[in-house]
Amino acid sequence: MRGRNDGTQSKRPVVLFCLMVVCLCLLFLYFSGSKGQAGSTALEYGTKFSRSLGWGSDVDGDDGSDESIFGTGDANDVKLKSFPVCDDRHSELIPCLDRNLIYQTRLKLDLNLMEHYERHCPPPERRFNCLIPPPHGYKVPIKWPKSRDIVWKANIPHTHLAKEKSDQNWMIDAGEKIKFPGGGTHFHHGADKYIANIANMLNFKDNIINNEGMLRTVLDVGCGVASFGGYLLSSNVIAMSLAPNDVHQNQIQFALERGIPAYLGVLGTKRLPYPSRSFELAHCSRCRIDWLQRDGILLLELDRLLRPGGYFAYSSPEAYAQDEEDRRIWKEMSALVERMCWKIAEKKNQTVIWVKPLNNDCYRSRPHGTNPPLCKSGDDPDSVWGVTMEACITSYPEQMHRDGGSGLAPWPARLTTPPPRLADLYVTADTFEKDTEMWQQRVDNYWNLLRPKIKPDTIRNVMDMKANFGSFAAALKEKNVWVMNAVPHDGPSTLKIIYDRGLIGSIHDWCEAFSTYPRTYDLLHAWTVFSDLDKRGCSAEDLLLEMDRILRPTGFIIVRDKAPVILFIKKYLNALHWEAVTVVDAESSPEQEDNEMIFIIRKKLWLPEGGSQDST
Repeated sequence: MRGRNDGTQSKRPVVLFCLMVVCLCLLFLYFSGSKGQAGSTALEYGTKFSRSLGWGSDVDGDDGSDESIFGTGDANDVKLKSFPVCDDRHSELIPCLDRNLIYQTRLKLDLNLMEHYERHCPPPERRFNCLIPPPHGYKVPIKWPKSRDIVWKANIPHTHLAKEKSDQNWMIDAGEKIKFPGGGTHFHHGADKYIANIANMLNFKDNIINNEGMLRTVLDVGCGVASFGGYLLSSNVIAMSLAPNDVHQNQIQFALERGIPAYLGVLGTKRLPYPSRSFELAHCSRCRIDWLQRDGILLLELDRLLRPGGYFAYSSPEAYAQDEEDRRIWKEMSALVERMCWKIAEKKNQTVIWVKPLNNDCYRSRPHGTNPPLCKSGDDPDSVWGVTMEACITSYPEQMHRDGGSGLAPWPARLTTPPPRLADLYVTADTFEKDTEMWQQRVDNYWNLLRPKIKPDTIRNVMDMKANFGSFAAALKEKNVWVMNAVPHDGPSTLKIIYDRGLIGSIHDWCEAFSTYPRTYDLLHAWTVFSDLDKRGCSAEDLLLEMDRILRPTGFIIVRDKAPVILFIKKYLNALHWEAVTVVDAESSPEQEDNEMIFIIRKKLWLPEGGSQDST
């Protein structure tokens, strides 16, 4: 009996192991056969198909194969994929600026340094693998230029700023719409009058802020709902309106819904994602920034971004109030900017405007040991992605010092005139001009393909996901649009050329989410973006979800890439609620990649309940 009992016990582990194997096989067959549908919830963490560390890098590591994730272009290379819909509470999700993520992961951040408003992207297990739904009642946005002054409340159902800023005319709750009278914290009676006053202080001709085309790019720090930037546009001046996702968390969302250029960012510990000497004017109106902290490091970041002879317009109580604390701040700030070689251009009507020097003479004449010091010679002022700020002055390159300025043409000639900084990249004027001409032809072709689907006011907010010299945006000069030019963080520093053309943009890594709200762009242009991701081992599926997140319903995508990429994307159209508009071979040119094709897609206006509306 004892022998039989021992034998029976010894067989039990084998039997249990066999049962476990059978169960696992059945589960595998079940989930494989259901194409991932079984057990999916409205919200799923962890992108199941991801191959990357971080937001879009390889989780499983390199398997040693050089095979493209897009395969050979065979329709059988890629399986169909469906995506669940995110929970309604995530309808405004910004993955790399998600405060819930910070709380849940217990990141140790210095709130005094605004680190909690900087980018912190989710790890693989916390990535969202779902479609961001529009809010209930969402409508196709009001068209520009009407949208500058009025938007649908259902699209951004937040009215707290209308109540909190009711005495400052930021915005007005008007039933099913929200109105923007053009006011701000320091310009209750309208941004237009305030802008004219700044131009008057600077003695610009006819009180026009563009200074006969010499003032084109502006950085508006702590921009609110961006009425300042919105009213600059009529003077052919374009502003990068900047604000964090803070207690006024929907301010940038309102700006973009209005059709005004804007970006989520903060003066914290990292450099802003813009190259040196990009802006003719920086502006801060009651932006609640402590400019004296950390040896003036935030003011020195503005200094890095201003062109030679650039201005900083500062409207704040410190500039005019007479209480003891404001006078102390004003005294210390005045001493700091004097050591930075800034001078007061004008101080009037509660606003002070400082001007930056045109060359290095003042920096070189400062007494030895003066703080802030000059940045070290090895510092690259155009290296910005994830780079920590330093409390130092960025001096001018020797050629710019000798020229006594940036050497840029006035707007609009600036758009097509080869800028001096092309020499930094060893690019000739001939190459620049050929690039401009090539993209004009390409954009003309795009619009011919889009024409059956669009009207003159259909498209307003545009993003070029790989902008190079900005020639795609330059080719749109006759359209009533603005373009966010994204330049890869690991490529040539061409963003400074884009700013020198009078355009705007940001450095970015498409292995991560962009710093914007959902549903903020009408058109995305992706020229070889997917092929570039493939080379880096990042997830193309994650990029598709990110593009869907930032694209407005009824918006368009132009993919210009190799044939296998186009076939890959086609497999996801139904899952993403996208529809193909057309696919054609790209125009032939010496610069064109092999097998390059153009694929135009339109995003449907679908409802959170699962239905869709006609987007035509």
